Amino acid sequence: MIPAKVIFTFVPADKSACLYYNMGLIAALPEIDKQKNSVFVMHEKSEKLIPLHKHTKGQLSYVEGGIAYITIDYRTYVVPARHYFWIPQGMEHILRIGYSATVLRSLYFYAQEDGVNPFYGKLGIYPASELLIQMINYTERWDGRHVSNKDENFEFLVALKNILPQLNNKALPIILPTTDNEQMQKIIRYLEKNMGERLTLKSVSSRFNISERSMSRLFQSTIQLSFLQFLKTIRMVKAIEMILKTQKPISDIAYEVGYFTISSFSDAFQEFTQSRPTDFRRK
Repeated sequence: MIPAKVIFTFVPADKSACLYYNMGLIAALPEIDKQKNSVFVMHEKSEKLIPLHKHTKGQLSYVEGGIAYITIDYRTYVVPARHYFWIPQGMEHILRIGYSATVLRSLYFYAQEDGVNPFYGKLGIYPASELLIQMINYTERWDGRHVSNKDENFEFLVALKNILPQLNNKALPIILPTTDNEQMQKIIRYLEKNMGERLTLKSVSSRFNISERSMSRLFQSTIQLSFLQFLKTIRMVKAIEMILKTQKPISDIAYEVGYFTISSFSDAFQEFTQSRPTDFRRK
């Protein structure tokens, strides 16, 4: 997991759009808000941490190949390949692109009239349709620059933003809570390191010399999840990473994250991603 808070100071530079095209998203952060009524476009292939920041525009980003992580208020949201996310204007967040093969295609939209639909006011992570993927890919022609109503085909970007609430996609609920509680941090590290074992509330409580009741209360009070919910979540996140980053057989991945039958792993995976593991790898 990535830290909930990172201190970083951005120093704006008076450079051309070419600079942002060459240096990527971190260099472009000061540029995003410079034109209130535009759409700023940035397509980037990388593996990096983009520290705590916010912008006055809404962010639409499509994850192409690989995986990304968004941290907001002690919660890390997992964004697998072929999913997109929307971050509302003004929401502080950390963005980590976790795999070098990941292409992040981002559009930062003017925020006028965002109040007309609840979609634009909340964080959401969704599977991308073929139509949306093709539309986002088309915007690469504007990579590294602002596009406004003075530019040809600006209406295309307006239409792209307007269809987002109409896609009727169910949000993907893969969330990794974080905490400042030192005891809980030790337990989380232990679970992440040993997730392939037969972990139970009883065995982990014994390992840390506390009662099962106290362990349950600790989970609920610090991360608002039960022991079993959290364990299933970290197992699914690790499985997603391995499916996207390796060519290991699905059976091996299931075993490494603590599942001892393919069927139980596949059912749990579909519950989290709305996709079977084999289908997810083909995406």
